Amino acid sequence: MLGAKLDTIPGGKWELSHTQIDLSDIGKQLFRTNNEKLRLHQMHQDHVVEPPSSKSSDLLRDDQKVHIWGSSEHTAVQGIYIKDRLFTSQGHLGFDEHMVKRQIELRVESGSLKDLDHAEAAKETADIEHDGEVVAGSILRLFHGEDNDIP
Repeated sequence: MLGAKLDTIPGGKWELSHTQIDLSDIGKQLFRTNNEKLRLHQMHQDHVVEPPSSKSSDLLRDDQKVHIWGSSEHTAVQGIYIKDRLFTSQGHLGFDEHMVKRQIELRVESGSLKDLDHAEAAKETADIEHDGEVVAGSILRLFHGEDNDIP
């Protein structure tokens, strides 16, 4: 997206199910929290290696700031924010326990997820409460122009 550099995590390791995300200062502002962490369900091997910039896309101005709002042990760029323009999330804010477990089962059955211990451990965390509604609220505020105080 916008020339961001993407790649698969070395070794093909998956980020699955309930994941704690470390919030940046911008992330705390977006999610209107003082908490250091946010929790979302994940289901991916790929990640953003280098966020987009005016050098990677002529759709971004030189003065347009691209902020990384959070990171995890697995994924350095959990999402980006561009004021009045864009919000992305690596996590799946709409996933529930049943969806996560089914997605893991499908990936195991297809052979794309080979680490069965990791898959079982991820299914065990699928029912833990996550912050999908908090993230959805942030997206709605972006669409309504309610985050104009964020750089």
